[in-house]
Amino acid sequence: MSKTVFRLLTLAMFSVAVVAAPMLSPAKAAGGESPTPPASDDKSTKDKKTPKKSSGLEDPAFLAGYRNAYATIYDRGDYAGAIAQLKALGADDRADVANLIGYSYRKLGDYKVSQIWYERALKADPAHVRTWQYYGLWQVEQGNRDQAQYHLGRIAALCGTNCDEYKSLASALEKAPGSGLVY
Repeated sequence: MSKTVFRLLTLAMFSVAVVAAPMLSPAKAAGGESPTPPASDDKSTKDKKTPKKSSGLEDPAFLAGYRNAYATIYDRGDYAGAIAQLKALGADDRADVANLIGYSYRKLGDYKVSQIWYERALKADPAHVRTWQYYGLWQVEQGNRDQAQYHLGRIAALCGTNCDEYKSLASALEKAPGSGLVY
């Protein structure tokens, strides 16, 4: 009985989110609340006969679930709850989703699992700036300042030195090692 109630509640939440999604304010300029389109690869797919996969960006249920998980992380600080929501989307191979799972594990203090998810996000999209930022902050927290500097260089190459992701990681690197600050 409890599984049925849980499923009905989950369905109701997604339904409300889908209906409310158009009324929400637009995504933040730095990105995050709405997933970015997947990186295009250099391989030509015109000659292939396999159907094109949807990125999920057209799927209202995916978008509503992603935005709900985003709010669970940044508005409520419920990292464990967000991990479950993100995994339920069935899009763990998307850089945006994997990055937020990694971020949530990092905030929960599980650095080994967090690292796995950050690397998975970068494998899915090597140009995912937010992952380079969050993984760089992970490096700072682990005391790997040289690696964090490398991540900062990757961010500079992707979006320059004026983007928020660059400024955030650069600021973290300016702080004294071992200052105990959580990013």
